Amino acid sequence: MKFAINVPNFGSFGDPRLVAGLAREAEASGWDGMFIWDHVMWTHPQNFPVTEPWVTLAAMAVATQRIRIGAMVTPLPRRRPWQVARQATTLDHLSGGRAVLGVGIGGDWFGDYSRFGEPADDRTRGAQLDEALDVVTGLWSGEPFSYAGTHYTVRDTQFLPAPLQQPRIPIWVAGVWPGTRPFRRAARYGGVAPIPRNDAPLTPDDVRAMLAY
Repeated sequence: MKFAINVPNFGSFGDPRLVAGLAREAEASGWDGMFIWDHVMWTHPQNFPVTEPWVTLAAMAVATQRIRIGAMVTPLPRRRPWQVARQATTLDHLSGGRAVLGVGIGGDWFGDYSRFGEPADDRTRGAQLDEALDVVTGLWSGEPFSYAGTHYTVRDTQFLPAPLQQPRIPIWVAGVWPGTRPFRRAARYGGVAPIPRNDAPLTPDDVRAMLAY
């Protein structure tokens, strides 16, 4: 079993230098990984300072040598999948093969979608996430790639270099149990990032049920 820290990207952690320093200390203390949240805004109970997670992850990469790093999780429907594919590949090379890509549909509690005119309904974001994952993994192949979806189109594009980790960077898909659709995605990509329900913490029985599913 491995252990990691997951910290927000706002409030006291809204300074990338502080977060990079914390990653260095986490590594020195024996932790196996450190992950950060990916929010555009956090306004409860007040409007907090926010740091851009992928820039902060680059700072964490150069501050450490061993621990796994990544965003837990990046809402792919809120970003361009080709940009995330390039960012994750760059982070993988910068860190020497320690990147993890955590993904999900994201939430709109503070208007991360709706404030900027983006679709906020779960069904649309779920469809975007599925297509975005197709695009990201296709571009990671390092081979010529084309894609024609409802939400995304890629025409005869080859991304070089491919990620350092092969066959690809680990993908962990977020989901709130007992909802099953995110866990079907997780089974396809081989990793899950369980999100606690607002009304109750995750229990050992929840974890056993996820594994059995």
